[in-house]
Amino acid sequence: MRPQATESFLQRVRQHLQALPATERQLADFVLEFPGELASYAGNELAQLAKVSPSTVSRFIRRLGYENYEEARRQVREDKQSGSPLFQSAAEAFQRGQMLATHRERSIANLTNTLDQLSEPQLSEIVQAIIAARQVLIFGSRSSHAFAQYLRWQIIQVVPQVISLPGPGETLAEYTAQLGKNDCIILFGMRRQTRQMAALLASASQAGASILLISDQASPHYAAATWSIQCDCHGPGLLDNHVAVMAVCDLLATMVLEAAGAPGRKRLAAIEQQHEQHQEF
Repeated sequence: MRPQATESFLQRVRQHLQALPATERQLADFVLEFPGELASYAGNELAQLAKVSPSTVSRFIRRLGYENYEEARRQVREDKQSGSPLFQSAAEAFQRGQMLATHRERSIANLTNTLDQLSEPQLSEIVQAIIAARQVLIFGSRSSHAFAQYLRWQIIQVVPQVISLPGPGETLAEYTAQLGKNDCIILFGMRRQTRQMAALLASASQAGASILLISDQASPHYAAATWSIQCDCHGPGLLDNHVAVMAVCDLLATMVLEAAGAPGRKRLAAIEQQHEQHQEF
């Protein structure tokens, strides 16, 4: 029986792992460690890497339910878009002795590609929505959580009601139940997000809140977002490069602090006064 179309390549391998003959088990162990190699090499090349015969590769691929090797390669290419470091080919990693130059060039390219898509009117509109909002809710899970926390830490200096959600022990529903059209929601949606993000997008859209979605080019587009910024996060190695995401955070925070005007400066002055009073630094 052919596996369901929703099953990933790795799921298929793991389902058959215990029942595989010795040589196919050797191949399975190899592809479980380096699944991205299947997308980069022909069948005979994969056989050499795994130290098995080409016929072993053919039997293994058919046992997983694929018609041929090319069908399996297509599946792996699709699975690579999920963002798992496991699926990044070793051939795409830094070349020996060129790590610094490669990383610098990739970072500059990501930064340029991301900032080139932005416009002053769009950014000004976003900034004004943040400043005028009854409350600003910022969400990010997994790696995106750090960006949400950083942006909150920056703009809370001049915007009083900025919340990173959900907090420890809290649920999204405790926030979405009170969402309104005067609220601004900022979501960091780098790929491989949890289901919470889709739920929050739906709730914010239904409530009529302003929505800023900051994601990467491998993530799906959400029509419900008021504004969408897709950062170039291609990495030269196994991990995504988030230089552009941090640049967008810094740009937005700087613009918010500048646009906050007298009320923002008054709040910032009060905070600094409290710092001195409590001798926190």
